[in-house]
Amino acid sequence: MVLTSAMRIRGHRCFDHIHKNGIRYHSSYMVLRVAQAKSELMKSHKRPYRTNSCRCAVAISSKVSKKSVIRNRFRRTLHEHLKARLSESPKSKEKWALISLKPTCSLEKTNEMLAECDRLLSSAGLFS
Repeated sequence: MVLTSAMRIRGHRCFDHIHKNGIRYHSSYMVLRVAQAKSELMKSHKRPYRTNSCRCAVAISSKVSKKSVIRNRFRRTLHEHLKARLSESPKSKEKWALISLKPTCSLEKTNEMLAECDRLLSSAGLFS
């Protein structure tokens, strides 16, 4: 299951908005930023902007791993996890979320990382 483009955040204006206006939630493996969605920042001239679910992005630095294969594995795992958690949650409507992994992540700690992701989502009010 891959995160569909309807849930992804695209464009530097959206990321700038999240960095400037988002509320940060920290854990030992990641940082979650949550901001109110602004539909006018999306480049949606081809299709209308939908607010029925949370849009999210995952940023993984090369400090986590120098190998892009490993970074992409982290990204796919987090996207699948976020889609499963946020697609059914009514609390996450009209929100944008950005998850940035810290260099302390490793593939052996994936279950701990996903548990921390759930804790951050619940403390941000996106998931109960």
